[in-house]
Amino acid sequence: MTHRPRPALEEQRTASDPGSLRALAALLDDPMPVRIVDVGANPIDDQPQYATLLSTGLGRVVGFEPQHDALARLRQLAGPHETYLPYAVGDGAPHELRICASDGFSSLFEPDAAQLELLTDFPKLAQVVQREQVPTVRLDDITEIDGVDLLKMDVQGGELAILDGGEEQLRDCVAVQTEVGFHRLYEGAPTFGDVDRKLRDLGLRPAAFVSVRTWPLAPTQWADPWESDARQLVEADVLYVRDLTSMAQWTPGQLKSLALIAHSSYRAVGLALRCLDQLTRAGDMPKDALMAYRSLTTPSPR
Repeated sequence: MTHRPRPALEEQRTASDPGSLRALAALLDDPMPVRIVDVGANPIDDQPQYATLLSTGLGRVVGFEPQHDALARLRQLAGPHETYLPYAVGDGAPHELRICASDGFSSLFEPDAAQLELLTDFPKLAQVVQREQVPTVRLDDITEIDGVDLLKMDVQGGELAILDGGEEQLRDCVAVQTEVGFHRLYEGAPTFGDVDRKLRDLGLRPAAFVSVRTWPLAPTQWADPWESDARQLVEADVLYVRDLTSMAQWTPGQLKSLALIAHSSYRAVGLALRCLDQLTRAGDMPKDALMAYRSLTTPSPR
């Protein structure tokens, strides 16, 4: 879900600056651009986590957005490394798209009125204003994708269908950023445990919370002096990465891609260092690469 007032955003990992990313790419000997797939690319909030990869030419994205107005905005703002397609990615079967009053709530799942009523303003934000029959396409059947290094999903309950229909495309994927629900907003939609189990089955492990969002429980309103003490955990964006214990079997391309993703999009210096360490152990980078990378970054305040 993408539309939230600022007070609901509890935590946000920030992207790196373009200069340090270019310097890292030079250390990595001009790696191939990171292949990004963004399912549910609706541009409601700020720039995506991978924006620096795009602006430096070190990443390219194929994004999917079935809502017509949102797709038009994406295409209007697209840079040279961005391609956006109108597909609804899922299990390959037709489904009903529920378009809601706030389009960040639109979903292939029916909003759950009882669960929404618990959260201030959610019933009106998630009110269904239009219904459309839409075909869906399996990730593995999309010919415009030639591999995935980073998958980003923001699909209001459609995560499992995408993962089930994309196992071949995701075989070499090193990172997934997905929204997960802790408070179920849609009837029959998967929540965090379901998505976590599937990603682990695909060889991916949780690495970091990218953002965490809470919301006041009704009847508490935003202007209430007790609002900050009335918050319910609703959802989060979580970064998953390929199991780090298997790094010795990764290709140099996978290691370089994760190093770029970790540094540029999530300030995950530990992940980047781990990738560089493996590359030096395999003889694919000089021994002083780790110290050279450390010189590019400034530690966060403790």
